This record gives sequence, C-alpha cells and structure tokens, in this order.
Amino acid sequence: MTVILFDDQFRNNLLPISYTRPVSEIRVGILTIAEKWAHHFKTKPYYQTEEYLQDKYPYHSGESNLLINGSVCPDEELKEAIDRLGEGDALVAGEILIAVKLNEHGAKEFDLEHIDRFKKHELSGPLIKMSFPEDIFRYNGQEISKDYKVLTEGRTSAAISTTNTVLGDNIFLEEGANAECATFNTTQGPIYLGKNTQVWEGSHIRGAFALCEESIVKMGAKIYGMTTIGPYSKAAGEINNAVIFGNSAKGHEGYLGNSVIGEWCNIGADSNNSNMKNNYAEVRLWDYQKESFRKTGMQFCGLIMADHSKCGINTMFNTGTVVGVGANIFGAGFPRNFIPDFSWGGSHGFETYSLKKMFETAERVYERKKEVFGEIDKKILTKVFELSEKYRRF
Repeated sequence: MTVILFDDQFRNNLLPISYTRPVSEIRVGILTIAEKWAHHFKTKPYYQTEEYLQDKYPYHSGESNLLINGSVCPDEELKEAIDRLGEGDALVAGEILIAVKLNEHGAKEFDLEHIDRFKKHELSGPLIKMSFPEDIFRYNGQEISKDYKVLTEGRTSAAISTTNTVLGDNIFLEEGANAECATFNTTQGPIYLGKNTQVWEGSHIRGAFALCEESIVKMGAKIYGMTTIGPYSKAAGEINNAVIFGNSAKGHEGYLGNSVIGEWCNIGADSNNSNMKNNYAEVRLWDYQKESFRKTGMQFCGLIMADHSKCGINTMFNTGTVVGVGANIFGAGFPRNFIPDFSWGGSHGFETYSLKKMFETAERVYERKKEVFGEIDKKILTKVFELSEKYRRF
C-alpha cells in the first residue's frame, strides 16, 4: 500500500507556514503529521502538494494507494476506520475528505473537486485537523500526549541523573539525552527528551513538553506545558504553549507564548511577544486568503513566524502578529501586526528584503549547522517571493 498525503482546499488558510512545506510537514506534538502517519502505517509517505514543492517532497503512486488528508492528525480509531476502506471508498467528516483508497489510475486522476464519485463513510469519532496556524499550538498538548504513547510504548527510558527533581513518572529520555539540576513536572502531561538533547542547570519544565533530537534547553529556562522544541534548536527564557519547528533558536531571555515558530528562525535576546490584548478582547490574525484580519475566537494568541525569519534584540511583537517567510525585523517599538514575506525593517517602516541578501544570510545559517543551502530550497523561496509580492505594499 502506497500512502500519499494530500493538501486539501484549506491549505492557503495555513499560510505563511504552508508556503515552504506540504501541510503534512507541520510539526504538532512531538512529530510532524507526516511522521505520525509513517509510524501508524510503517511506511514512508509521499506527497501531493503544490508543484513548486514536489522536487523536495516527491509524489509517487503504486498499484494500491491510500490518499490521506495531510492536515489531519491520526489516532487509533481513525486508523482503524481507514483500514476498513475498500477501493473507491472515502472516509469523510462532513465536507472534509479524510482519506480515500484508489488504484493507480484513480490516484493519478484524483482531485478534490470530484469526491462525489467515491462511496462515502462518515467518521463517527472526533477529528484533529490543522486548518489555521493557531491550531498548531491549540492542539499541541493533545498531540504531545498521543505521540508520547506511540514513541514510548513497550520501551524503557534511558536513565535520568539524580541531580534532577522529577514530579510524577511520565518522563522518557532517548539515548544520549542529558539533564542536570533541572525540575521536571509530569503531573500535568508527559515530558519527552529526544536523542542527544540537553537540559542545562536551573531549568524548570512542566509537561506536556517535547524536546526533539539534538536540541538544547539553556540554563534557567522556564517552560510551561503544551510546548514543543523541534530538532536542532535552542530554547531559553520563558516559553508557554509554543511550537518551534526545528533548526531555530530562541536562545536568550524573553517571553514566547501561544506561538508558532518555523524552521531556520532566530529570536533575538530579550525579545517578547504579547499573547493577550490588554483589553482582553478576541485576537485577530492576518489571513492570506481574505487579505484582511480574521477573528480567531481565542483570547490567547501570540506570534506566528514562518521559515527563515529573524528578529533583532529587544523586538516587541503585539498580540496576534503574523511574520511571513524570510523577514528580518529590528529596531525599537512595535512593528505592524502583519509583516509580509521578505520584509526588512521594523516599526520605523519596511522595505523589500532582496532574495540575494536573504540567500546570503541563509547560506551562513546553514553552514553553522553543517548543512547546504541548495538549489531546491532556493527555487522554493524564489517561488514564495513571487507568490507573496502582492502583500509587500510598503
């Protein structure tokens, strides 16, 4: 069975996070959505996504194919419902197509405009789906708990140093994970320390919490529950209900709350975001589809920052700020609540951050992690630069 994860009609609601990845490559919980499905079906999935992303995230179909909505997070009940599908059967939740089983010809002809030709079966249970960027931190605590069970069931944790204080017993360390003189409170949710991670002295961490492979929590950090630090990242200061995708750094003091930070991002020292308006009103976020601000229905909503964006020291982000791909923010005062992709500046004003300069920075960032900023990534970012041009109305 070939598993293909498709982007549905709500993909653009997840911009700018989805500009640089298929929706299934969003990290929520410990794993990306694609990694979750890979664990459930014991196979590497393929992707049906935007054409400019397919070189990096390839498509492949076989004789028998299972096409799954890449914005949907799996659980055992959902997997069992998918396993019961026959060829031509579709699992739906109202107007949302969750999965369909097709032969090779059907998979190649598949599109969301013709789902009425499938035999539909309604999902009876709950569904966790990423429809908007704020859903990533909204559901992160639940997804950490689900992923924790998947990753640790039947396994034994590596030993934790006796210099630490652990409340409860819901903690798991992978091989090479190291923590000293830290406090871990697992009474409100599990704590997962990935392979070769480090938690430095004086840190206080409450579950649910995930620290992914090769990442570091620096000295004296205060991290509240429903937080994920993705692989090859650094975390410090105060963090609450936030998701950092990976290869990013919030390595200094400052507050990050109810937020999503993409890959290859850097948060300058003593930078802060507000996660609640001082009049306690509902938070609105910039919506790329509507080209205006959208009500979130949430009182707590902080910073959404897409891949390759950076901010200088002491940057202040207002409640419900959206930062696009490849932006560079600096200077005193609060910048605007929507900072378009490839913007350079701050509250004093913005100009376009040229691809040439942005690429030069990216090459240096990749070199620091012994990675290569290659032609595929350059092509993706060039396309995003073109797609987002209309939002740069400086």
